[in-house]
Amino acid sequence: MNIILITGGPSAEREVSIASGKSILKALRESGHNVKVIDPVYGDKLVPEEKIFGHKLSKNSPSLNELKEINITSGRNILECINSDLFDNTDLVFLGLHGKFGEDGKIQSLLEFRGIKYTGSGVLASALAMDKDISKKILSSAGIKTPEWISLRKSGYNDPAETDRLIKDSTGYPCVVKPNDEGSTVGLTIVQPDVEDIQLNESVKLAFEYSEKVLIEQYIKGREITVPVIGGEAYPVIEIKPKDGFYDYEHKYTKGMTEYICPAVLPEEVTQKAREYALAAHNLLGCSVYSRIDFMLDDKNELNCLEVNTLPGMTDTSLVPKSAAANGMTFRQLIDRITELSLQK
Repeated sequence: MNIILITGGPSAEREVSIASGKSILKALRESGHNVKVIDPVYGDKLVPEEKIFGHKLSKNSPSLNELKEINITSGRNILECINSDLFDNTDLVFLGLHGKFGEDGKIQSLLEFRGIKYTGSGVLASALAMDKDISKKILSSAGIKTPEWISLRKSGYNDPAETDRLIKDSTGYPCVVKPNDEGSTVGLTIVQPDVEDIQLNESVKLAFEYSEKVLIEQYIKGREITVPVIGGEAYPVIEIKPKDGFYDYEHKYTKGMTEYICPAVLPEEVTQKAREYALAAHNLLGCSVYSRIDFMLDDKNELNCLEVNTLPGMTDTSLVPKSAAANGMTFRQLIDRITELSLQK
C-alpha cells in the first residue's frame, strides 16, 4: 500500500511524535508498504527523512520559545501540506502524532476533507478525549470514577486566593495542576500544601502557557496503571513504577528511569475491572481502532480514571507495545493490526 506517515507536528509532544514515527516507519517498511514520511510543519515540501529523524529524544519537552517559533508559520504550512499533491494516490495516513493538532481532531478533520483514510479515532472522539474536563464529565456521569477536579479559564483567572479556596473546598491539597489539553505531563505540577517553593499561582500560570483552560485535580496517591484497547479488546494491564518522583516527561522517555510490569500483579477482580472500565471509557468517548486508558489505583484498590489517549506513544519505552507483546504480538504485528483496523473503519 501507499502509506503516508505523519510525524512531528507543532505540539509540545513533537519530539515524542518523531520518536514514535521512527519506530512506526521501520515496521511499515518491514511489512512491505511504500511509505512517505511527512512533517506538516514544513508545508508542502518533502523533507529528507534524516532531517526529521536525525536527533535523539531529549529528556525535556521543547521549551515555550521553541514551540512559539514552530507555531509562527506552522498553521499555514499545515494547510498547504494537507492540500498538496503529496497526498495524491494515498491509501492510508498513519498518524504518528501526539498532543495538540494530532489528537484533538484537527488533523483528522483536514484528512476527512481530503477523503483520505487515517489511523485511530475520528474527529469527535479525538476532540472529546483531548479535552480532559469534558471527558472526565462524560466518564463520571457513566459511573467511572475519576479524581475530583475544577477547571479554570485563562480569560477569567485573576484571583489566586479564590482558586486556593476552591481547591480547599473540592480537590484539597496536594493537587495536580495541568493544561486541559496536553499530554506527556507537559506543563504539569503537583502542588503540595505549605511548601514555599511550589506556589499555586506559578503552577497555574505555567499550565496556562500551554492551554486556555487549566485542570486542577485531586492528587491520588497509589499505583499507576494503564490499559490499551485495540480492536474492541482490552489488552493486558501495565503497572508503571518510576524509579523516583512521579511519572513525568523525563521518566516516560528515558530508558531505565521507570519499571514496567506487564501483566500487572493485581488482584484478579481489580484486573478485570480495569479492563472493563478501559473498554467502557473507549466506547463512551466513541474511540475507534486503538487507545490507551490511564488509571490511578488508590490504597483502597479503587480505580480512578485519569484520561483516555487516542494516539498513544509508539517509542522504545511506550506502553501499548509492551502490552501487545504480553499478548503475544510483535511491534510489527501491532502496526499491521492498527493499519488493518483503520482501513476497515
